[in-house]
Amino acid sequence: MFVDRTRELLFLRQTLSRQDRGQMLLLYGRRRVGKTELLRQWAVTSGLSYTYWMAEKEPAALQRRKLFSRLLDVPVHQAVDFSSWSELWDWIAPRLVSRRQIIILDELPYAAAADSAMLSALQYAWDHYFQNSPVILVLCGSQVNLMSTIMTHQSPLFGRLTGQWYLQPLPFAALRHFFPDWSAEERVAAYAIVGGVPAYLQWLDRNRSLSENIRQVITAQGSMFLAEPNLLLYDEVREPAVYLAILQAIGAGYHTPKEIGETSLIGQTHLSAYLRTLQELRLVKRHLPATLTTAQRRRSRQGRYRLADAYLRFYFRFLAPHLDQLLFTPEAVLEHIQKELRAFVGQTAFEELAQEWVAARGRAGTVPFAPQAVGSHWSKRVQVDVAAINWDSHDVLLGECKWGTEHVDKGTVRTVIEQKTARLLQDLTPLGEEWRVHYAFFARAGYTPAALASLREVDGLGVDLAQLDQELEE
Repeated sequence: MFVDRTRELLFLRQTLSRQDRGQMLLLYGRRRVGKTELLRQWAVTSGLSYTYWMAEKEPAALQRRKLFSRLLDVPVHQAVDFSSWSELWDWIAPRLVSRRQIIILDELPYAAAADSAMLSALQYAWDHYFQNSPVILVLCGSQVNLMSTIMTHQSPLFGRLTGQWYLQPLPFAALRHFFPDWSAEERVAAYAIVGGVPAYLQWLDRNRSLSENIRQVITAQGSMFLAEPNLLLYDEVREPAVYLAILQAIGAGYHTPKEIGETSLIGQTHLSAYLRTLQELRLVKRHLPATLTTAQRRRSRQGRYRLADAYLRFYFRFLAPHLDQLLFTPEAVLEHIQKELRAFVGQTAFEELAQEWVAARGRAGTVPFAPQAVGSHWSKRVQVDVAAINWDSHDVLLGECKWGTEHVDKGTVRTVIEQKTARLLQDLTPLGEEWRVHYAFFARAGYTPAALASLREVDGLGVDLAQLDQELEE
């Protein structure tokens, strides 16, 4: 199923209007995020002829033979063998540049890994043949580490790209297309479990409820979901066991370098390098309080490492510690998931969607100020689920998220207004600055009349799940 991707298709289609010179585009991102499907959709609807080639993990000579086969549309066994990539491009490029067409080179890192001269040969082909031709050359790959090196000063292709795009998972609103009959509660919970990765969403069965999917799809023996974390890492890093230990520690609730190192038994000297790689792979993210200034962020020790991928959060929280039980006593694992899932959804997806809502409303100008930063806030004094701030105008927003099944009452609202506000302002005002404080509550089940009355007294916002769901789609 191909849904959304409006911005990405616009970016790709805009390249078609530039006909005066060649184009070399880079599309990269994590596995399963839908890069190939996006490129095929664009190429098919472009009106141009196109060639799609995907490198495989095989010898470079066989890769060259298969690319020749695809470009000239001949059987593989009839393709010419070339001893190097330079020889291939010197022979074939002059035959490609006479007409406008799209050439997609997918999983490029596999070709570069098989022959380190591959990128240099491609650079030569671009400089001497393609850059002054009508050809649109698209480089694609899922190995974020290696794809990122294409953009560094040391890369043979540095400075040659005419456009690049890092493909993100789909937004929450896209889940309506995958699960049109699911309730908003189920879609938020699904977003907490698998995020917006298209492949994961397609692995789920839209004709079953979410709870049935957890039982019969995600935790079933032989499920791709159970194998996915290992596949992600074995394709990206040289020491997957070490990285799995770090992810396991973070997934279990250890977020500072000291805690992660002690739990994974990895010394601090090496841990920082591993964490840096996981951040480059977009599997881990270092979070800081949104209320820190730029100068404070540079020297802050409040950083907490969290799993950036929704499914990895779910997997390492609920499945990885109990893989042996899934074989023999799966009901015990399912009971544990059922018991803890509500808190997990509230602490992950619901808070993130609330923060996304504040950021979107800020851009649209429908909240009292334009935030310069949106996230959460924590300190020794106070924890705030949603925090937004504008340092120039001295506006700050405090937000509370409640994923429980009961209405938010007046006491909850007053606690934030009367207690958390003062504590947060202590963190913000060491020099006694004055701040305008705003409030936004996010509740799955809604609010009592008394809670709404308390919010009106401070011009606070009370957002329920139906409103959040609708406005995030808009």
